[in-house]
Amino acid sequence: MNAFQVDGHSLAIPKTEFTANIPFTVQDLSVQEMIGESISNNEAILSDEQALVVDTGEFTGRSPKDRFIVRDEVTEMDVNWNDINQPINTEHFDQLFEKMKLRMLDMRIYRRHASVCANPAYKLNLDIYTEHAFLDLFVHNLFLPPSNFAPVSATTRWTIIALPSFMANPADDGTRQGNFSILNFSRKIILIGGTAYTGEIKKAVFSVLNFLLPAKNVLPMHCAINQGEDGKSALFFGLSGTGKTSLSADASRKLIGDDEHGWGPGALFNIEGGCYAKCIGLEREKEPQIFKAIKYGTLVENTRFLPDSKRIDFFNASKTENTRAAYPLSFIDNALIPSITGDPSTIFFLTADAFGVLPPISRLSNEQAVYYFLSGYTAKVAGTETGVQSPEATFSACFGKAFLTRHPGVYAKMLEKKLKLVKPEVWLINTGWSGGAFGIGNRIPIKETRAMITAVLSGKLENVTFTLSKGFNLSVPDSVPGVNSDYLNPRQTWVDVNAYDKQLEMLIGLFQDNFSVYQAFVGPEVLNAGPSM
Repeated sequence: MNAFQVDGHSLAIPKTEFTANIPFTVQDLSVQEMIGESISNNEAILSDEQALVVDTGEFTGRSPKDRFIVRDEVTEMDVNWNDINQPINTEHFDQLFEKMKLRMLDMRIYRRHASVCANPAYKLNLDIYTEHAFLDLFVHNLFLPPSNFAPVSATTRWTIIALPSFMANPADDGTRQGNFSILNFSRKIILIGGTAYTGEIKKAVFSVLNFLLPAKNVLPMHCAINQGEDGKSALFFGLSGTGKTSLSADASRKLIGDDEHGWGPGALFNIEGGCYAKCIGLEREKEPQIFKAIKYGTLVENTRFLPDSKRIDFFNASKTENTRAAYPLSFIDNALIPSITGDPSTIFFLTADAFGVLPPISRLSNEQAVYYFLSGYTAKVAGTETGVQSPEATFSACFGKAFLTRHPGVYAKMLEKKLKLVKPEVWLINTGWSGGAFGIGNRIPIKETRAMITAVLSGKLENVTFTLSKGFNLSVPDSVPGVNSDYLNPRQTWVDVNAYDKQLEMLIGLFQDNFSVYQAFVGPEVLNAGPSM
């Protein structure tokens, strides 16, 4: 008999089964082996770019309504229970866990040891079991190599089981439907079933760290970070589609990471070891570093090929707008590894305002920074999500509401303290529309946004004058070197300024309505830092 351990429980595999088929447990496959098995198992296709292209099936994104946390003595008082952090009881979790272990006895399983948190003081070890070779490649690319792998009972080790073909029975198992993602903080186990979307694994781990790191005085952040030649670092907060990955991938600066980071005492660090870049509309000229990173060893999800070829059509959104490329951080030429740097000198909040109201660049006070951090504003536009016909405001607290296991006020208080201690400059950058809302105006060109970012980081705005914007009371520079000044005052870009004023009033109302739930968690200075007419 052969066996392996899951949460201290031994699963025995008859020797005849183990030797007759591909081994039940395959640990630390090489990239070549993972790619070869993905192709031989008909899971993926090798593209002409030599990237591995996979279709994740029904789910091309996370399913937040199917994410649960086991409600017990560990989580009862500290988890912010809501429609994102949905409770499930211990009995249902245990039942699903037993069912999944039994199912694994009849499956080919890939196992990988990995870790997260580049700062060794906060390292978390992972033992990950998946049923597809391409999922194994994903965790190899996105997470860090194992570090001093601890015994099963150690507090620094978590187990993840991801079985896309395993479906829960909602009537029996306490889930909403067949697919699920469940976090158990007492047993340190993550169960994922019914979905092959790889991002569920990545974001489940990030959700765990959003619970664990604040207790260690570390602020977990949904942001990108890069570092200049002077050693000064910059944070880029933003939701999907705002330019977080694109703007942080700067050939003149070292990349710390593009998505998940921790800010501990005196240091920033990457939580992951890879990038999960959105690649819809990817072009070599506009995003050369990301384009170059799509090569042998990269996993590309839900793209389509150009006719009669295996060349990836990055503009084809017939499957989804959420096409992705997962690759190790080392695929970026100027990545900083190990991915640790000092306190930030600059923080950027990125928003894609589809209403055409916000200025493209504005400097924030500390109180405004906390306000806009808690607001986490961007806008969805038609075509990016089913049912969206016109611009819709999205407020995602701390630019990562879907991953916050504690109350947003916890993270906002931590940021507020760090801003007072470290004193970085904080800027709000609108990468959205100018001259009108989506459908009327035009998206601010990325070259203009890059020029604004560069001007901030190079100190070229230190001596320029600023003007307060109407309604939002944001400090807007009167000029930015290398940027068309017509963009700087959004009202002046509209043909119909009365229409702009109506949009402005509408958006201010949305901000105020959204922030009303945080009034009890902030002081009057932060509350008064928001927009008003």
